[in-house]
Amino acid sequence: MGQRIYAADDEQDILDVLEGFLTNAGYEVSTFPNGDLLYEAFRKSPADLVILDVMMPGHDGLTICRMLREISDVPIIILTARESESDHMRGLILGGDDYLIKPFSPSLLVVRVNALLRRVQMSSTAKANQTYGDITFSATLHTAYCRSESLDLSVTEFSLLGCLMEHPGVAVSRDELLSSVWGIDTDDIETRVTDETVRRIRQKLKKLNSSVQISAVWGYGYKLEDKNEAQ
Repeated sequence: MGQRIYAADDEQDILDVLEGFLTNAGYEVSTFPNGDLLYEAFRKSPADLVILDVMMPGHDGLTICRMLREISDVPIIILTARESESDHMRGLILGGDDYLIKPFSPSLLVVRVNALLRRVQMSSTAKANQTYGDITFSATLHTAYCRSESLDLSVTEFSLLGCLMEHPGVAVSRDELLSSVWGIDTDDIETRVTDETVRRIRQKLKKLNSSVQISAVWGYGYKLEDKNEAQ
């Protein structure tokens, strides 16, 4: 049986296209006319990936994204209208892993789905524990701890931190992060996905008072730094 995908959209034509393309790609797909039904189904039987339209009756897609993130680190793709650019950022702030602007290419959606799920699979076959400062990162166990407390990272946050953990103290370009984490080439809009994911990780590091911080390298990318090493 293929990996399970849940998709919610109030436009049946879009759901039909999603189901057709994703089923042909080997996934088991369940579609829902609103996010509330998807959330109810997810609580009973979680999916491997979720696709949410923003504008739906009942709770909108961004609210459902936040609700799902409270109970799961499942990869989430947000679908948003072209004129609602603020929804892109709101979706990322609430824990979405990626977004597509309507109208979108169904083939591109399949590529994004493949990339997200590939990252989940890679975490089970990756390197042994890595330690930097007070952070212990295990790609094998899919865990990241600050001292003894879990960072509680989403799939995308975990993957991005893993890229930085491979080169602590060394700048990693946005291009490399986009390619390694999202499997996509550089694009003016997509860079915001990287920046917003970094912002969320920073918040979680700060919440646990970690000595490790993510520093921006202007015009290039990001790097991990241990504040204790500078003292």
